[in-house]
Parts: sequence; C-alpha cells; structure tokens
Amino acid sequence: REREREREVLFCLFVCLFILYFLLSLKYKYLLGHHRSALLTPPFSVSHFRRRESQTRLSFDLSRSWFMSSKERPTLGGTRIKTRKRNIAAPLDPATFSDAVVQIYLDNAGDLELIAKSLESSDLNFSRYGDTFFEVVFTGGRTQPGTTKPDEGERHPYSIIDCEPIREAILPSVIYIQKILRRRPFLIKNLENVMRKFLQSLELFEDNERKKLAIFTALAFSQKLSGLPPETVLQPLLKDNLVAKGLVLSFITDFFKEYLIDNSLDDLISILKRGKMEDNLLDFFPSSKRSAETFSEHFSKAGLVPLVEYNEKKIFEVKLKEMKSALTTQISEETDISEVIETVKQHVKDAKLPEIEIVRILWDVIMDAVQWSGKNQQQNANAALRQVKTWAKLLNTFCTSGKLELELVYKVQVQCYEDAKLMKLFPEIVRSLYDQDVLAEDTILHWFRKGTNLKGRQTFVKALEPFVKWLEEAEEEE
Repeated sequence: REREREREVLFCLFVCLFILYFLLSLKYKYLLGHHRSALLTPPFSVSHFRRRESQTRLSFDLSRSWFMSSKERPTLGGTRIKTRKRNIAAPLDPATFSDAVVQIYLDNAGDLELIAKSLESSDLNFSRYGDTFFEVVFTGGRTQPGTTKPDEGERHPYSIIDCEPIREAILPSVIYIQKILRRRPFLIKNLENVMRKFLQSLELFEDNERKKLAIFTALAFSQKLSGLPPETVLQPLLKDNLVAKGLVLSFITDFFKEYLIDNSLDDLISILKRGKMEDNLLDFFPSSKRSAETFSEHFSKAGLVPLVEYNEKKIFEVKLKEMKSALTTQISEETDISEVIETVKQHVKDAKLPEIEIVRILWDVIMDAVQWSGKNQQQNANAALRQVKTWAKLLNTFCTSGKLELELVYKVQVQCYEDAKLMKLFPEIVRSLYDQDVLAEDTILHWFRKGTNLKGRQTFVKALEPFVKWLEEAEEEE
C-alpha cells in the first residue's frame, strides 16, 4: 500500500511538472516572438541579421516588461492631453433659438396643438434654452436680461401677455405647457425661473398684464402643473417695494378669486401652507393697512367671504393660545387670584373671546397644573380636589349664568371620561364645585335629568345619584 501511495504521488508530481513545462514553453515562444517567415529567410542575409536583432530586442523588452509588471511603471512627464471635441462647449445663442420657436408659432398661426407637435418633432435644444422658451411663451419673444423688456429678434402675437385677461383665453396655454412638460419634465425648473423673474418684476407690467399673470398662476396650481412648487413661485411676491405699492395685494386677490372657482378653501390653504404663507396673510398688505379689520373689509368686497371667516378663526385660535399660555404661567406660579382674574378680563376685552371658550380654557389650565402621582389614586384625587378648591373663585367669577355652569359640568364630564385617573372623581368634583358656589343646585339637577353629552353619562349619572338624591331631599325640606 505504501508503494502504491508513492506511485500515485510521483504520478501527480510528474503531471504537474509537465503542465508547468508546457506553460513555460508557451510563454517562452511568445516572448521570443518567433515567426514562421523567419525560417524562410537565408541564414546569412543582412535582413536575417536585422530581423534577428529586432527579435532579440523585442524579446528583451517583453521579458523586462514581464518582470516589471508587478512594479509601478514609469510615466512620462510634461505630456499634453488633447481636449476632446465633445468637451468643447458651443457658445450660447438664445437669439437663434428664440427666432426658431417664434417661427413655429407664426407658421402654425397660434394653434397650440400644432405648435406642440412641431416642437416635439424639432431638434431644438430645450435643455440649454429652457428659460428662453418660456419667455417666448409668456411674452412672445426674448426678454432682456434682468428685465421684462423685449429684446431684439422676432416676436409673435400669440403669447399669454397678449391674450384676453379671462380664464377661457389663458387655460389653453396652461394645458399646452402641461403637454410640453410631460414630454420634457426637466423644463419645470425653467418655468419656475421665468415665473419667479416675472413676479419679482410686477411693477414693470401693466395692470391688465398683472391680472393675466395672476390668472395663469391660479390655473397652473389648479391644473397641478407638473408639480409646480408654490414656495419657489409665491415667495418672491413678498418684496417690500411690491407690497408697499399695493401690487402684491391686487395680484394675490385675483389669484385667490380665480383659484377658488374650481377648488375649495382647504385646497387654497394647502397651497399657502406649502408656500409658507398661511400665517402671513397680512404680509400681502402695505404696512400701514395690516389689521384684521382691513383684511376682512378688503376680501369681503372681493367676494372672498370664506377666506375672511378662515382668517378670523385663525386669529381667534392664536388669541386663545396666547391667553392659555399666560394663564398656565400664572397658575403654575400660584399668582394671586385677583391678578389672574384681571389677566383673563384683559384678554377677553382685547380678543372679544366668547364666554363659553373662557370657561373651557380656565378648566383646562387649572387641571393641567395638577401634579399627578404615578399610581396612587388617592393622591390624585386629593390633588385634583385641592386644585378645584384653590381656584374656585376664578371659576365662579366667569360662570355667571346657568348656561356657563352647565358648560363647565360638560367639560368636567368629558375630561373624567377621557382620563382614566379621573373616572371615579366626577361626583366628588361636582360636589366640590357645589360647595364652593361655582355650580348651582338647579344646574346639577338639569344635567342629571336632561344632560345631552353622552360620553360616560350612564356611569356618571349612577355615581352622582346619591348626591342628587340628597339635593332633592334638601329641596323638599326647604
């Protein structure tokens, strides 16, 4: 067995040596570069010696390169790399591009369907001259850099600025641009650039032309023109010089009126949010006219009553938030009750807040200031009742009618229903409010018999039944 193993090892060794020899022979023949024609040359001719010399030199170079392949090869210094033709940028020529587009408009007599087809089949370089293309669409030709004044070159009379200031005349241009953008989506950036340029230069347009731009902008957003971003288009309107002249207010009024024809107020608010203008509607007015009354008067005359109502609601929410923030600070710092009462009265006077909202806010602020315990129900109950007793005078000052007292009971009911740690405290809180003269007996009985809020009502009525029974007995005794 050992001899057989030795034979197998020797055989494998022999095969490996043979393969290695074969590979080396191939490498050697390749390096020497023997050619069959060399055998046909006379052995002692001059060409023979020259060929042998060149073959020897070649084999030496190849062998040298073979041995140096693992090392870094030397490089020549000072070499010049020729610039490829594709890297040589052709000079811009927007005039020729503009003339070509204008000629397409003129050849098709302003028919936007035919113009779109002609542009699609043309070899015009839209990627380089996108801004120039939209200048031709809007104004009929190329404009001078930094202005809206017409530049030299051909012009056509079928532009947006040249049409009538009505939606029926401008809508076909919006649909036409939509088709162009579907085929060449990269042009949306150029459309943004041109619209921003024009809106920043509203003072250079006539009143009629500004109205056309406002209608086009409204229709562009209404038609969802390939994701045109409101923030990049509308933000340039807030330039101080444009606002001071009243140009922005006129433009934005036409924009709102046109957009709300086909869209809801929620859609308009969504656009204003994306444009970061929702909270800055008064910024459209000159600084001397920025008041809620002026806002309501202006847009009411323009027939935009829903926008006026939205703004009033927005102002109301802001004032409620300010009042709640001020009361939270005072109650958490345990400010004197008389001072807190004066703060509430001042906010009510300034903001003209409804009495019902005052009662709701007071209860929320008082209960938010309670230091709740993690799991100890008794401590939570004591803390809540202590808070009610401490600020009962504040509640009593503004619960001046049975309707407001009933609203307070409903507020307590909803909070106890939604907050698990207060679920069992409802009858105790109502009893405490009764003891502090915040709630009248008639209010509690009315809620018990005819309450309309159904949140946890069945449970709370059952829990309050002993107290109501006591009230009824006391009433009978009287």
